[in-house]
Amino acid sequence: MSRLTFNRRALLKLAAAAPAFALPAPLLAQVSAPTGRSNPSHFRFNIGTAKLTVVSDGHLGLPAMGVSSSASEAEIAAFLESHQLSLTQNYSHTNHVVIEIDDNVVLVDVGSGQRFMETAGRLMENLDAAGIDPSSITHVVITHAHPDHIWGIRDDFDEPLFPDAEYFIGGAEYDWWMQDGLAAAAAPEDQQFIVGAVNSLTTEGLEWNRGSDGFEVAPGVRMISTPGHTLNHMSIVVESDGQQLIALGDAMTHAYVSVERPEWHGGFDMDGAMAGETRKKLLDMAATDGIAVLGYHFPFPGVGHIMRDGDGYRFVPAIWNWG
Repeated sequence: MSRLTFNRRALLKLAAAAPAFALPAPLLAQVSAPTGRSNPSHFRFNIGTAKLTVVSDGHLGLPAMGVSSSASEAEIAAFLESHQLSLTQNYSHTNHVVIEIDDNVVLVDVGSGQRFMETAGRLMENLDAAGIDPSSITHVVITHAHPDHIWGIRDDFDEPLFPDAEYFIGGAEYDWWMQDGLAAAAAPEDQQFIVGAVNSLTTEGLEWNRGSDGFEVAPGVRMISTPGHTLNHMSIVVESDGQQLIALGDAMTHAYVSVERPEWHGGFDMDGAMAGETRKKLLDMAATDGIAVLGYHFPFPGVGHIMRDGDGYRFVPAIWNWG
């Protein structure tokens, strides 16, 4: 069985111990959080006539060295330093997208609620800040069943937060987590991920539509197979008036590492080699066809483009437009 390599307790322990990594600190401009005020919680833009709103669920504080389990600490440190990034903490944003297309309002992933990390679980309050009524959501699509993407599916009374929506997930993703005896056969440190996924997938009152590659969730919104991070991970393509965007989910988890070093296996990738091949295909497709991308864990709002850079690629953030 594929391993899940990191659990919540290990993540928190690593994050607390991060300063102990014996690496020289780079000279960085210290751009801190705002004092006495808050940053925006959402960002609006269009793809063709489709209206998209990126809504934050907060962030995850992860150890910087976790961006790759296949590269050495020295290689990771050199890469992070060259990009003016911390050698201790990976400040990982959580960018959800609400897609308004025709009469459909599609939410991609539901965050972690209050069940994972204290720095996340802001989706519902930020939907409210964006003026999006949860009852207006007609479709909820889950890219994969990791905690920060699905544990927020139900409230404190274990009832679905979007009771009137239709729910969609990759059929093979659903089947993998729902295997008989999966938790019992897993390593103890992996069991909480499996139990959390099963509890979310079996939330009372939910009926799952199970899709596959090319499955149309709503007109102009379809699933594409992007395996590796989980074995059956799905990303979401939005298409309107000849323009396209890929909501990557966790097919790419870092705006610089995943794009510039796609072969580096992320610490959470269930099949590192498969995830690397998926990233290379997505990068080629986005650069060749001019498809915009939205990275769930990219710096907020996570929207931009992929450009070729010699034999590799770079992520170019889209210009924030106030309209």
